[in-house]
Amino acid sequence: MAKTKIKDVLLCVARVWQQRAAAGELSLETVTLYTQIVERLLRFAAAQGVTRLDGITADLALYFIQAPGHDRHQGIILNPAAGTRRQRRSALEALFAEARALGITTAAPLVDLPPIPRSPRKRGNELSDPDVQLLRFHSERGMPDTRHAALLALLLAGLHSAEIAAATTDELNLLDLFEAEVWTDGATRTRGRCCPLNEWGARVLWLRRAHLLRGTETGSPRRLVTAASSAYRSQASVCSGFGDIARRSGLATAQRRIEPKDVTRYVARRILEETGQLSEVARRLGLSSLDSAAALASLDWQSDEADSA
Repeated sequence: MAKTKIKDVLLCVARVWQQRAAAGELSLETVTLYTQIVERLLRFAAAQGVTRLDGITADLALYFIQAPGHDRHQGIILNPAAGTRRQRRSALEALFAEARALGITTAAPLVDLPPIPRSPRKRGNELSDPDVQLLRFHSERGMPDTRHAALLALLLAGLHSAEIAAATTDELNLLDLFEAEVWTDGATRTRGRCCPLNEWGARVLWLRRAHLLRGTETGSPRRLVTAASSAYRSQASVCSGFGDIARRSGLATAQRRIEPKDVTRYVARRILEETGQLSEVARRLGLSSLDSAAALASLDWQSDEADSA
């Protein structure tokens, strides 16, 4: 077993990861990401003359984790971000953990590597109504393509980035602009649900669907926002597209970072203001936890309960 090649181990382990994903223990995005990272390890190790799994030492693993990489535009990144290094390390740890469980190896080359420090988690930005109006205005650049406007409309309806990446033209109900809605099957941590669209969202999504289906004979469903090949790349495309809107609007600067989740927080606060029900926030956003709903809506509900006791 000690002479098993890395590529053979990857084939065995990838099957286990797929089974775990089918059982709901791993997301498909994580399986795709881990597989891609191990494929890069395979090429990286081969360049060092290593093809066997047990040839991966602690030094080689650390060398790979810290190796330069490429950004989305194929530019060279000499010093990968801490998040990228944590992803590489996590994928390698998962590879060796599964390989040990399968009896392929007893090696654990990452066990003594120092932890990769995390930066303090930044508090999310609280967007105001004028901020959202700015985002809407700048998302409508490039009509009639409307990709960015469609992306923002889905965010404002309560979809999360992974759900937006998978949304298709077939999931829109736009027969009545005043009662329009979009269906989502949910994602790894969110439930399937119907999300109502406001008049602006229904209008830009109607334009987007018309643009995508123009000239098609079969009317087969098209993804609304991204045509990327994998779920991981699709979600990254959604985040990149939102970044374009945030920069164009002037809300995202060198000192202030705006993320899709900031829009979700805005939506959660609006739902709570309109309904007064934390359970409605959870339902509309597909959440199974009231704690998660409260966090998104900036509500310290447990402290409120303790004060009233």
